Amino acid sequence: MAKKQYAFYPGCSSQKGASASNYLTSLGVMCNKLDIQLNEIPDWNCCGASIGYAEGGELPRLAISARNLALVEQHLPGQDMVSGCPACWLASRETAERLNQHSDLMAETNEALKEVGLNLKGSVKPRHMVEVLIEDIGFAGMKDAVVKPLEGLKIAGYVGCQTNRPFGIAGESFENPQYLDRMVEAMGAEAITSYDQKVTCCGGALAFSEPDKSQKQIRDIVESAYDHGAEMIVTPCQLCQANVEIYQSEINKKQGTQFTMPVVYYSQLLTVAYGGSTKEAGLNGQLIRADKLEKLAGK
Repeated sequence: MAKKQYAFYPGCSSQKGASASNYLTSLGVMCNKLDIQLNEIPDWNCCGASIGYAEGGELPRLAISARNLALVEQHLPGQDMVSGCPACWLASRETAERLNQHSDLMAETNEALKEVGLNLKGSVKPRHMVEVLIEDIGFAGMKDAVVKPLEGLKIAGYVGCQTNRPFGIAGESFENPQYLDRMVEAMGAEAITSYDQKVTCCGGALAFSEPDKSQKQIRDIVESAYDHGAEMIVTPCQLCQANVEIYQSEINKKQGTQFTMPVVYYSQLLTVAYGGSTKEAGLNGQLIRADKLEKLAGK
């Protein structure tokens, strides 16, 4: 079967050796099992999702993302640009939509891109990997690839805010998106459909400036997972994964809780269900080990 081809934008946090490199590891194995080929964009740059919204202004922020889109047009024509990171996806999609809707901004952006020998036509469609899985593979297709059902696992699907707003996943509710629950069930595990914190912000933007507020958000997210009987949390977002996993120990110290809730990526679930090992799923990179998932991976 011919593999589906996509221009791949890794993003800073997922590249090799970065904080979410285990996500990239599992993503590669998952895509291979689903006959998806990710073609990395040559010489890609940061999308500017964080610092780009500071004092630089709109044009520099858009030009940063536009350069990546122009590189896709030049080197990987006809391929959708796929990101695993919600922040990268938002930055790229906003840029594509803004420039395609406003010819004056497109002209200004191309004036900037001319300095590096690029010109953006506006033909590239930025997509999140979750969109590819849902729209191009489908839940039935994801399920068909399962060789090791994740039976006995109870999992809370934590969507977070960036894959949910402002764009969201087509056909999904903004208040109660179902796609993570459906992925969990397709892998043979039990989805905690009553989990009430699935679209709560993890407070990532406040982690350093107002840590008490951020940690209040995280406590609510983790506590609700425990209250609903979950054994782990699954998320599509690198920032959510890091925040909710890392700060559990800090909350324990400050508030006397005993949180040890594993927080994993959807791609890690799929990789294990598709027969991948602990290492292939990147589970050896967790701070809070997902012991039950590792046990299934070792079978």
